[in-house]
This record gives sequence, C-alpha cells and structure tokens, in this order.
Amino acid sequence: MAAWHALIRGHGGMMRKLEAELQAAHGLSLAAYEVLAHVSEAPDRRLRMSDLTTCSQLSPSGLTRLVDKLVRDGLVERVRCAADARVVYAALTERGLEQLEAAYPTHLRGVRAHAIDRWDRDERDTVACALGKLADLPPH
Repeated sequence: MAAWHALIRGHGGMMRKLEAELQAAHGLSLAAYEVLAHVSEAPDRRLRMSDLTTCSQLSPSGLTRLVDKLVRDGLVERVRCAADARVVYAALTERGLEQLEAAYPTHLRGVRAHAIDRWDRDERDTVACALGKLADLPPH
C-alpha cells in the first residue's frame, strides 16, 4: 500500500504542478496540451475523435467538451471524413500547432524538474518497467 499511496500522491502532485505551469505560461490546461500533442503526432495532424478518446485520460463527454473549447479557441477544427460521414476528426490548426510548440518547452521543463531529474538511471529504468506494466491494462 505504501507504493500505491506514493504513486497516487506523486502523480497527483506532479499533474497539479504541470497544469499550473502550463496555465500560467500559456493559458493551456494539461488536458488540452495532451490533446494537442496527440493530434499533432497523427498523420496529417488529424485524429479520429474515437481514437482521441482512447488515448486521452478523459471520458468521451469530457473530451467532447474540451475539443469544443479548443475549436472555439481556434486550436483545432472538426473535420468530417469524406468517405464516412459518421467519422469526425480533430484536426490541428496552424494556431494550435503554434500554441503547442510554444508550450512544449514549459511542459518538458516541468516533466524533467518534477520527475525525470529526481531519479537516477536505475530508478528511471525501474519506474519505466513498473509503470509500463500498468500501461498494458485494458481500458475497462
């Protein structure tokens, strides 16, 4: 239980710090940053909403609300698939790419300061191995 509690406290504290840093420097939530990053890594910088739900930490309705906000902010746009009108993509706009590129150094600095640089190489390898086993858990 000590390991579990440390994981929960450590994760929660780190997420709050990363969120605060992104908000202060770029007016961007951590969830928004992660959505922009996932979309930017997809072919043509567009990702099916259903795939985005799978790779995000948000519920489908939470993701829909966040994408609605990102659309209002001009950072992404919704694009219907030409071959299947049921499919909707979240597509990164130029403004969204600029926002992501501006926020990336802040996020990277935070991840390094709040996690990576606190561990030596063996600890990083152990954490990667241990948490990698959790990453393989099915979503439900």
